[in-house]
Amino acid sequence: MRPSRRAPDELRPVSLERGVVKYAEGSCLVKFGDTHVLVTATLEDRLPPWLKGQGRGWVTAEYGMLPRATLERTRREASSGKQTGRTVEIQRLIGRSLRTAIDLEALGERQITVDCDVLQADGGTRTASITGAWVALADCIKWMKTRNMIKTEVLRANVAAISCGIYNGTPVLDLDYAEDSEAETDANFVMTGDGRIIEVQGTAEKTPFTEAEFLALMALARKGVTRLVDLQKMAIA
Repeated sequence: MRPSRRAPDELRPVSLERGVVKYAEGSCLVKFGDTHVLVTATLEDRLPPWLKGQGRGWVTAEYGMLPRATLERTRREASSGKQTGRTVEIQRLIGRSLRTAIDLEALGERQITVDCDVLQADGGTRTASITGAWVALADCIKWMKTRNMIKTEVLRANVAAISCGIYNGTPVLDLDYAEDSEAETDANFVMTGDGRIIEVQGTAEKTPFTEAEFLALMALARKGVTRLVDLQKMAIA
C-alpha cells in the first residue's frame, strides 16, 4: 500500500492554472498534489553572445525553492552567493526539455526565460516544473502571435515529465516525498506528447534494478505523461 493510498499507476491530483501573474507574457501555477510551482515565461529581445547573428532564438530556465517550501526553512541560495549543484542541474534539465518543443528559427532572435519557483515541495518538483513550464511557454508564444511577432508555428510538441519509482518492490507512478525518500529506485521521465523520449534519469537508491523493472517504470511514465498532456491541452484550449 502506498502512503497516499493511490493505485500504482495513479497520479496525484494535478492542476494547471494559467495567467496567474499579471506582468509575465506567460504564467502557470502547477500543482502535483502538495507540490506547487509558480512558472513564468518572459520574452526578451536579447540573446546569449554566442547566438547573436545566427537567426534563431533561445529558451532557458531558472529554478529555485522558496525558504519555506520545505518542512524546515532552507537558506536562500542568493545569501550564500552561489547556486547548489542540484539547482543548476534542474534548471538545465528544464531548459533542455523545453527547447525540444520549440522551433528556434521560427522564434527569431529572441530569448524566452522560464522561471520556476517552488512554493511548496512534496516530491517531483522538477517534473511539475517542466509540465507547468510548457503551459507558460505556450501562453508566451500565444502572446507573441497576437502581436504579429511570429508568422509561423513555433511550438512543435507538447512536453511533460513525471517521476516513477520502485517502492516496497512495486513500480509506482508520481512519487511524493514519503515514497521518494524510501524508494529502492527512482526515475524521472521527460517525454513529448506523442511518446518520444527527451530525457530519462534513473537511479538505484538501495538495490540495483532489472531491465524488466526499468521497462515497467517506462510504461508507467508513458501513461502518466499521456494524462498530463491531456491536461495541458485542456488548460490552453
